[in-house]
Amino acid sequence: MKKIIAATLGNCVHVAGVSNFLRLAEACGYQTSFLGIGIKPGEIIGAVQEVEPDYLALSYRLTPEVAVKLFAEFKNALLEAGLNNQKILFGGTPPVARRAEESGLFYRVFSGEEEGAIVAFLKGEQMNENPDELGDTLLERIAKKHPYPVLRHHFGLPTLEETIFGMQQLAAAKVVDIISLGPDQNAQESFFRPTEMDKTQEGAGGVPIRSAEDLIKLYQASRTGNRPLLRCYSGTRDLIKWAELATRTINNAWGAIPLFWYSQLDGRADRSLTEAISENQAAMTWYGAKKIPVEVNEAHHWSLRGAPDSIAVAAFYLAAYNAKKAGVKDYIAQIMLNNPPGTSGLMDLGKALAGLEMIARLEDGEFKIWRQIRAGLANFSVKQGVAKGQLAASTVLGLSLAPQIIHVVAYCEADHIATPEEIIESCEIVHGVLKNYLFGAPDPTTDPRVVARKNELMEEAKLILKVIRDLSAAEIEDPLSDPETLAQAVSLGILDAPQLKGHQVAPGKINTVIDQGACYLWDADTGHVIGEKQRLLGGKT
Repeated sequence: MKKIIAATLGNCVHVAGVSNFLRLAEACGYQTSFLGIGIKPGEIIGAVQEVEPDYLALSYRLTPEVAVKLFAEFKNALLEAGLNNQKILFGGTPPVARRAEESGLFYRVFSGEEEGAIVAFLKGEQMNENPDELGDTLLERIAKKHPYPVLRHHFGLPTLEETIFGMQQLAAAKVVDIISLGPDQNAQESFFRPTEMDKTQEGAGGVPIRSAEDLIKLYQASRTGNRPLLRCYSGTRDLIKWAELATRTINNAWGAIPLFWYSQLDGRADRSLTEAISENQAAMTWYGAKKIPVEVNEAHHWSLRGAPDSIAVAAFYLAAYNAKKAGVKDYIAQIMLNNPPGTSGLMDLGKALAGLEMIARLEDGEFKIWRQIRAGLANFSVKQGVAKGQLAASTVLGLSLAPQIIHVVAYCEADHIATPEEIIESCEIVHGVLKNYLFGAPDPTTDPRVVARKNELMEEAKLILKVIRDLSAAEIEDPLSDPETLAQAVSLGILDAPQLKGHQVAPGKINTVIDQGACYLWDADTGHVIGEKQRLLGGKT
């Protein structure tokens, strides 16, 4: 095992930077030792001679002019001890780091301005100097960035030209690892049927992609900086055609597909529910056969429409179950926090952990789960300063779920589509949270209230799944992946949400209420919270 010993020089008592560096080193497999603050050169040299570390890490965060004298003193002490070949690392403020570079004493200098370079160095990589080594697939990026999560952000401005220029800005900033292209609604629904496009809606909701060449131009624009991976929204119909196109033109990092949605259920496409489920499953199968990861956007759609947490957890399981059934090898479980608005941190974690524990039972040598967290946009304030705080707070909460991917939602999006500058700032906010909370933060997942809510939701979700299984005829081998059975679960209201009222394929009859931070079923007749047993087995379906 490689070894690092560390200390601060002179009378510097600032140890936060050293402590964070040593935590990173330990996560990368090093044995570390901190000698203390303000250690004399002779003591440091004695420790080096005794331990024989691979690296000596020194820090000084005070006056640059004093640092110059300390560096000269330490260099002379090393020469006298015959240790002039020792690999010494330095960390300090940017002004002191510049003097450290000039001294010629240090093997590597870090000023706190680097994003990911320290981890890359500790892992023996040169991440910032050779972007090609970052990898061209999601799993390669995750491995390279570990123990940091990779950051994803969606992006699409009303014109292709703006989006190309913005893509160059985002890549050059090196703060985001994956950019999700957001085509406008015309492209999502009618790219392969251009005569059906509504010309008055050009650029509405995203970038107006109209050809394969447009996608290639966007991909080429991203080949600078840290060369972020690209992925694209799935389209609301013609999903396999979209999958083939995105994979061919932008090396689609992963497919994001719903199970029930982009159908008559939400009006984003005119597919019947059974037809939509079948096509969505076929798209999952296509990606699975190509060994491309798949994310099934499902549970948060129910919560966005006011469904109880119990239905959201059941939908979370159905999404992963259908992905595995379709042959997906690497499954991205997206957890949208703060959803629906009013959800508390404790109840949010209980809900997330219930879903994660249920799908963990699906994991095996052929099915790997990767966790992705994101803030809930509906929870963001239109006041930009407030929303920045909400983004940071949501990230802190989500880190307790040990995500490999953070889907950053720009703080401004409750008010307007994010510009490249706002995306960069939002990602920097998340990077700041990671520096403070990735290592050694309290673990709220063990809170008894979180555990109790998790257990409660698991039991309720299991009951929902059982009722769905019991719907099908005996000849249906697997009800939970049978499109007709799943569509029937919606039409009968087993899967339902208050905001589906008036939709042609769902009853929208249930009521819910936020009570003590959780979204519960609500019986309007009695004025009380009820559970799934009362709803499904007590005549209130």
